[in-house]
Amino acid sequence: MRYGTGMAMVLTAGLLWSFQALMIRQIEEAGPWALLVWRSLAMLPVLLAFLAWRTGGSPLPVIRRAGLAGVLGGIGLVVAMGGAIVAFQTTTVANAAFLFAASPLLAALLGWLILRETVAPRTWGAIGLALVGIFLMVRGGLATGAMLGNVAALFSALGFAAFSVALRWRRIEDSLPASILGAAFSVLAGTLAAMQTGQPLAIPATDLMWCVLMGVGTLSSGMILYTLGSRVVPSAELTLLSNTEVLLAPFWVWLIMGETASAATFTGGAVVLAAILFNAFAGVHRLSRA
Repeated sequence: MRYGTGMAMVLTAGLLWSFQALMIRQIEEAGPWALLVWRSLAMLPVLLAFLAWRTGGSPLPVIRRAGLAGVLGGIGLVVAMGGAIVAFQTTTVANAAFLFAASPLLAALLGWLILRETVAPRTWGAIGLALVGIFLMVRGGLATGAMLGNVAALFSALGFAAFSVALRWRRIEDSLPASILGAAFSVLAGTLAAMQTGQPLAIPATDLMWCVLMGVGTLSSGMILYTLGSRVVPSAELTLLSNTEVLLAPFWVWLIMGETASAATFTGGAVVLAAILFNAFAGVHRLSRA
């Protein structure tokens, strides 16, 4: 695969993922746990079929080889996907998306704490800058009553960071088996949470249609494209390209539903994005020099 083809695949993945928030806003009756269950169920057959096609046989041996790292990564994805749903339902899409963007920096911090990975000075500076932006957004949430959504978005970013660190722990290059485990765990966790809270899993046909469209059309398709493209695109550039989702998600909701965000959200979000882009650009520059 050419580099340009891989870059186009990663950009298309970010574009597909950016429609998630808009689709969640179309859900009328389904609660967050029912949404998590049905969306994850829709993801599973697509990802399993793709893995079977790629390996030329049963996907189960590949999933088993992911081992403990795959299980821990899957648990991180449960937190990431569940937190994202709650965040999109309880705060503005812009607020949630900008907080999600902090995930690469949280992954660097977790890698330093858990794996004793070296963190470059530029990354420490980006982490400090991102914390300032997060503080600005979370403080604004206190005034608008969106604190639950802010906390859920931060947990989502932390869950995805944990997913990344779990894969680095065992040096797993292919994230697809862990993603499949994450979808399976999400079905189980969502079902248990719905039973505990008394939330019905039976949902209207329209809500079910949106869940299936998310699971098959945006999440799974985007994940497959991202997995293929990441084979030829360096990780530092993946951080840059995946920010397409962060930038476009608020745009679609504003364009179609007229939703806007507070000045604190855009100010803090701009600071977070500046930190992410500074760290990613520095990584790309260092890679090109090497």
